[in-house]
Amino acid sequence: MVDKRTVTDCTCAFCGANCDDLEVDLEGETIVEVRNACKIGSANYITAPGSHRLTKPLWRANKLDEFKEISWEEAYEKAADILVNAKHPLLYGWAETSIEAMREGLKMAEAVGGIWDGQVTHCHGPSVNAIQQVGFPTCTLGEVKNRADVIVYWGCNPIHGHPRHMARYAPFARGFFRVDGRSERTLVVIDPRKTDTAKIADFHLQVNLGEDYELFNAFRAYLNGCELTGDKIAGVPVDMIKKVAERMRTANWGMIFFGMGLTHSYGKTQNVATAIELTALLNSETKWSIMPLMGHFNVKGVTEVASWITGYPFAIDFARGYPRYNVGEFSTVEVLRDKQVDAMLAIAADPGSHLPQACVERMAEIPLIAVEIYKTSTTELANLVLPDTHTGIEAEASVYRMDGVPILMRKVKDPLPGMKLSSAVMMEELYRAVERKLANRAGKKE
Repeated sequence: MVDKRTVTDCTCAFCGANCDDLEVDLEGETIVEVRNACKIGSANYITAPGSHRLTKPLWRANKLDEFKEISWEEAYEKAADILVNAKHPLLYGWAETSIEAMREGLKMAEAVGGIWDGQVTHCHGPSVNAIQQVGFPTCTLGEVKNRADVIVYWGCNPIHGHPRHMARYAPFARGFFRVDGRSERTLVVIDPRKTDTAKIADFHLQVNLGEDYELFNAFRAYLNGCELTGDKIAGVPVDMIKKVAERMRTANWGMIFFGMGLTHSYGKTQNVATAIELTALLNSETKWSIMPLMGHFNVKGVTEVASWITGYPFAIDFARGYPRYNVGEFSTVEVLRDKQVDAMLAIAADPGSHLPQACVERMAEIPLIAVEIYKTSTTELANLVLPDTHTGIEAEASVYRMDGVPILMRKVKDPLPGMKLSSAVMMEELYRAVERKLANRAGKKE
């Protein structure tokens, strides 16, 4: 008789919206149906037990050799050897792991005098830098749902990137003060492309690619009483800028969501800083907030955990025995490209598929530990592969939603036989192995 059960109030481990209303049906340890999730979230659950999973640690001393299976004890010893013997290792990834795993990773980076960094360094890193410069008038997603009557999506396409965001938190959500949902809200989309999100907007401002900074400042100039001249600014008709600016000025409660269309185009940090300054200006007349639409389900956790442990959000170097922070010097792309690191641990990130060619070439040259759920380009470059569990499906975990609200992800099913209980347990056991190696080395020196 197969045990059939339903687990409710599950949290999706896909994007930074962290939808926590999922219901999962299981037959034994097999997930058969997921309700309330988007297609991507459902696929994440349904394929969790997939046949292509990594289930045992794999090792090869030479990257041209075939992998051989080893025990977890051997795997920890070899991983600790790589990290402890390196002069300057890089520990990278983390955005698809738990807060608990990140804490262990930071302790490990400090112990070995390495660099700790996450995917945020080359996605919303410019957003973090801008917040450091000019502050951050933000809120929670619940406030957007309940209060916002004007919503702006700038440089993002939530229909594809965050499929349930608009229904749960923004234009289509029925809130306490917005009981009729979409009919009570004005939707503005600012994007160079006519995206699916733009197609349902009340206003679509088709800004020229890379000219967001000019458009932000046109809004600021108009709201400050300056006269806008010419027919277009940054490709947008001046009359349209004035019309949208007036709607923003008369909003009861407005919200700007922005994506990597700002952080990856010309201006980068300054685009986001100017967006925040526009939000601050609007707050002189009414109420507005701003928030980045973050991708990975715990990418917000990378900056939050690193900040409350070290004081810095990412790109943290422990080479001198204390944390130092400098984007462009200690961030992943630069240290790999310039060959400043001589070993690497990559967890839940697959940098072999996403980093520039020079970085991948360096990864192929140095000892590499890959912590992954499935085979990836990174595991093909690795010396040691540690199989990971599905955070929030096979392991309970704490994460930060994109608005900074901490969420507890429920465990739905047990990990596969022989697997570790969670990423956090794996990192904790690896940290202990590193501690033993360092203690032995210190004893020998004495």
